[in-house]
Amino acid sequence: MAMTLRMTDELTEALRQTSEREGLSMQAVAVRAIEEYTSRHAHLRDQLLSTLVVEDRAVIARLADA
Repeated sequence: MAMTLRMTDELTEALRQTSEREGLSMQAVAVRAIEEYTSRHAHLRDQLLSTLVVEDRAVIARLADA
């Protein structure tokens, strides 16, 4: 899917420098950043849900019986 990404001049320059330093296109660097961000947030969400299930086990059991 195509999309337009509007960035500040400073962010564009940082992206350009990173792409040159890593030998990747600006698009590849941006895609990698999005993948890392979404993966990290999914992992944090999963950790939080696991913690809630353990800590609130009794409440969840009561709700299941309701």
